Amino acid sequence: MTIDQHASRGAKQKLAVVGAGMVAHRLVEALVERGADRTWDIEVFGDETRPPYDRVALTSFFSDRDPEDLLLGDGSLWRRPGVRLYRGSVVSRIDREAKQLHARGTTFDYDRLVLATGSYATVPPVDGADLPGCFVYRTVDDVAELRQWVLDREAALGRKVRGAVVGGGLLGLEAAGALTALGADTTVVEFAEWLMPLQVDRAGGGALRRIIEQLGVSVRTSTATSRLKAGRDGKVARMQFADGERIAADVVVFATGVRPRDELARSSGLEVGERGGVVADPGCLTSDDSIFAIGEVAQIAGRVWGLVGPGYTMAEVVADRLLGGTATFDGADLSTKLKLLGVDVASFGDAFAATSGSLEVVYADPTAGVYKKLVMSDDAQTLLGGMLVGDAGAYTNLRPMVGRALGSDPTGWLLPEGTEAPGAGAALPDDVTVCSCNNVTAGQVRCAVTEQGCTDLAGVKACTKAGTSCGSCVSLVKKLVDVQLAEAGIEVSNALCEHFAVTRAQLFDIVRVSEISTFSELVAQHGTGQGCDICRPVAASILSTLRHGHVLDGENAALQDTNDHVMANLQKDGTYSVVPRIPGGEVTPEGLVAIGQVAVEYGLYTKITGGQRIDLFGARIEQLPAIWKRLVDAGFESGQAYGKSLRTVKSCVGQSWCRYGVQDSTTLAIDLELRYRGLRSPHKIKLGVSGCARECAEARGKDVGVIATDRGWNMYVGGNGGFTPRHAQLFAEDLTTDELVRAIDRFLMYYVRTADRLQRTAPWLESVEGGIDAVRAVVLDDSLGIGADLDAAMASHVDDYEDEWAATLADEQKLQRFASFVNAPDTPDPDLAYVEERGQRRPADEAERAVLIAGASIPVRTTTEVTA
Repeated sequence: MTIDQHASRGAKQKLAVVGAGMVAHRLVEALVERGADRTWDIEVFGDETRPPYDRVALTSFFSDRDPEDLLLGDGSLWRRPGVRLYRGSVVSRIDREAKQLHARGTTFDYDRLVLATGSYATVPPVDGADLPGCFVYRTVDDVAELRQWVLDREAALGRKVRGAVVGGGLLGLEAAGALTALGADTTVVEFAEWLMPLQVDRAGGGALRRIIEQLGVSVRTSTATSRLKAGRDGKVARMQFADGERIAADVVVFATGVRPRDELARSSGLEVGERGGVVADPGCLTSDDSIFAIGEVAQIAGRVWGLVGPGYTMAEVVADRLLGGTATFDGADLSTKLKLLGVDVASFGDAFAATSGSLEVVYADPTAGVYKKLVMSDDAQTLLGGMLVGDAGAYTNLRPMVGRALGSDPTGWLLPEGTEAPGAGAALPDDVTVCSCNNVTAGQVRCAVTEQGCTDLAGVKACTKAGTSCGSCVSLVKKLVDVQLAEAGIEVSNALCEHFAVTRAQLFDIVRVSEISTFSELVAQHGTGQGCDICRPVAASILSTLRHGHVLDGENAALQDTNDHVMANLQKDGTYSVVPRIPGGEVTPEGLVAIGQVAVEYGLYTKITGGQRIDLFGARIEQLPAIWKRLVDAGFESGQAYGKSLRTVKSCVGQSWCRYGVQDSTTLAIDLELRYRGLRSPHKIKLGVSGCARECAEARGKDVGVIATDRGWNMYVGGNGGFTPRHAQLFAEDLTTDELVRAIDRFLMYYVRTADRLQRTAPWLESVEGGIDAVRAVVLDDSLGIGADLDAAMASHVDDYEDEWAATLADEQKLQRFASFVNAPDTPDPDLAYVEERGQRRPADEAERAVLIAGASIPVRTTTEVTA
């Protein structure tokens, strides 16, 4: 019978929904969208005092976000005729024969009932788990109580609270992020051998651990908690492990998993799975043909589906069934993409390569803290799955391609952030699902633009629901919308992200002309929400460029990219590299001796870099201040190898020594490096100066290259290496030194002001309307009348430069972040192991680690032995 036939008879049936979480909310939305509130009286019973809210975003509660911001959808949903929400209402019993439920001290009739009771957080059988100060992490009330406890304990103890999280999975790392946001010293304790063992493999878990420990969170894996002990005040104070070790803990959060809330179903005599969950068929119907089960309480096809995406699919199935349809739940995409402690983690498809004959394509960049893996079919053509740690930018393009041919070299899909992956969303077939939470295809997104009149991302989201749940698909949906709008001749928005409706260049100008000095002010006055991993680093770069504050000052420290947090580059074994600035590659013998003495004293591996500097590898985090104290005292400063800024100015010896040199390239290179050091920019910048046309400094492979002539200097721009090498183009010829410096000043500052995020100078030049000719006119001819302004901005940068490491050494508060372990800041990491090779030490591989004592070395091996 159709909706209109029901309405014409005037007979409204009663639907009871037990549970008021995200899945229940989606069910009611789906019913109302279909007009079912004209034929059904819908009553929803929730045991929490709040309307349905976004449980996935709970951690944002600790960033002073109002809990009301977490509420789902439009509050008018619950004020519609025929829809009613009972808050704080526990359903105590279901009478299946009478088709009644008992709640709020009264009885409610139903024709159909939907169980959407979700799950509850489990607490392992640990002695002392019920002590004051022990929490779970599941609801707004849970996190509100946790927050208040931490604040109260900090005030009572007069020091930082020491927190521990039992469980290193999704919930555990969310909880660790919450404690860290509250300023607690946090330790994560995981029973498995690595973090997030259900989502990432050993290598991915290792990469995740290194990044998280760099952020100041201690991690203990392969560790079982045996008991908790109280202090004299009766509150939790210590945590003891099965191996006999123990740590101090003023607050403990249990995040060891969840279990279906199926107790109501059990007491009602419904069939329940052996390991929990209400058994339901593909139509979400339970053993009672009047009762459905959806979300985390439902067991369908022999398993409980613990993500919001499958729950939303079940809600759509039940909505269809209640209106006479035959929809079925045939499984769901279990892909996940999260940001845990500011670190991107994603997995999709057959992430663990369980398929017979599958191949693994792996990309790892320990310096950037990135690990990526694609699982391919045995012919390397079809994508089966993958996992991404540290940079999940490719997730939105890759996840919809599972089960399909990638159509190109798989390694091309693992490019670093800021480069464009093959396909890039626009070429996706119409039937590919781009939003797994709401089952929205690429074709539906395109249809929303072409047939339903949506002209922006917000309209498409409202129309299709794509991107309205977990949000991981938003960037892909935006690409599809932009392409479709462009094809229709409609102007496409180039907003930085959903929090700022302006470009990076416009945001730069906003900060430049205002008095804004923090991200909080910026987002409050010119944006929305709390920001994201796109706009926060962009704001950090802009604020550093214009306000010249220290990278670790105030809240700006939390905006920085991973390596900026400790002003060093993370390496594959969890140690760091130290790169002192050596302008132009010139260093005195005394400077070399000082670097050598530091390397010997701290056992560091040394290597000459491609930028003519000396890189010192293997420094532990707690050693960084002491190493830099020695280097700063010897006259060195930070080389900023960790930042999006000037890296090096490479040079040859030029006229000073070389018989072919026609200009003093070394002096110019040193002057340029000292002038532009510390200049924050959309991406890294490299310069080169060659003393003649023989080009020994490889200047034409740099963002700015300078080559000497008999009459002065030729300037080249837009060169870079990387995945897409570009040859620099001639910009100006036969410049005097003063003319050259002014041209470089204006070129770099114009680039800093107008480039997109993570855009190197080569693609920037291509994106500027008019290309290199237009930029040349701005820089050399002042075509826009901003030359004096660009000159003044660069002069301000030069005048206000401060060495970040020297400033850090003079600030006790900043130095507190350089600790190996929260409770033992000077204790070396016992997991570090090294092998001597060619007279130096390098990190041991897995086979070598098996025979090493942590921190020891095995004898030097010959090249033949290493190969064998």
